[in-house]
Amino acid sequence: MSNDDNASVFLKDETWPELRLSELLSSDTLAGLHATIKSNWDFLRRSACQTAAGRALWKQVIHDPLAELFAGETFLRNIYEKIKKDRLNNAREISGVILAVRTLWFDSKLEAALSSHDGGGAQVVLLGAGMDARSHRLSCLKESSVFEVDFPEVLHAKATILEAAASSRDKHHHPIVTAKSLTRVAADLTEDDWLEKLETSGFEPNKSTVWILEGILYYLSQTNAMKVLKIIAEKCNLTKTVLLADFMNKQATALSSSTFLFYCDWPDELLPSLGFADVTLSQIGDPDAHFGLLQDPLNLFNKLRSLPRSIQTHPDDGTPCGRLYLLQASGSPNQMSS
Repeated sequence: MSNDDNASVFLKDETWPELRLSELLSSDTLAGLHATIKSNWDFLRRSACQTAAGRALWKQVIHDPLAELFAGETFLRNIYEKIKKDRLNNAREISGVILAVRTLWFDSKLEAALSSHDGGGAQVVLLGAGMDARSHRLSCLKESSVFEVDFPEVLHAKATILEAAASSRDKHHHPIVTAKSLTRVAADLTEDDWLEKLETSGFEPNKSTVWILEGILYYLSQTNAMKVLKIIAEKCNLTKTVLLADFMNKQATALSSSTFLFYCDWPDELLPSLGFADVTLSQIGDPDAHFGLLQDPLNLFNKLRSLPRSIQTHPDDGTPCGRLYLLQASGSPNQMSS
């Protein structure tokens, strides 16, 4: 059964799976770690756990057994209560659906990129990897060396959770690496040395690479986001390069201007200007970005798709037209010289 079929079945069901927390979350190690995360981490770092919670709670379409351990009890309960409320109120969009669609879009595009041409053995780099578990759940990575780049404290917490899971008697949460290899690189994308640290860790600049920037660009300043994109675009001169990234438009970042910094209203024009040859833009709800989760034609995302992207406020109710764009871009030396 496809993801779309699974989605249609469970969305028609009147009940949502009951929240049942793993006993591992109440262990001293994980309970203490998540208490530290809650009290000491800033919003950007905590967003890694929030993303994991969304993936854990949309388990009908996302198979990620490690997600609940990465999320922690607080984030799981918070999002679960929002889902319950949305279901009770017959909301057109259920909390977490945008994260579920985004996750599935990145999964599908990554698999397609790796299966195309000789891409099966391409390197995969996740910038701002957070609590991502693709290296433990996607079989398409079996021939790929994967590099996860993030703050040292985030990667340390992640390693601690995985160690606890590996040593537990709970077989359901035992981590198994599905990638050919997995390397974690402690680096700050706002510093100028992250690429050097990546290369020191075994990244090969001349080898085909898929770069994943999921849920990270809009947390960076305009300057830092553009630096990161330009660095990746320059790789098109060396080797086959694929970029998978999501962008917010100005109206979306304005909803929380203290949290979200970088925006781009026309990323499908920005990326070619940086050197990418092939660029495709999708919006949440498009044929390749709904996965059966957005059936209601009157939900927010479908209403936005019906409007020109230049419109900043919805003509029906005056609300901001905040959009999330999903971008796939690629380039290679052959394309650059043609």
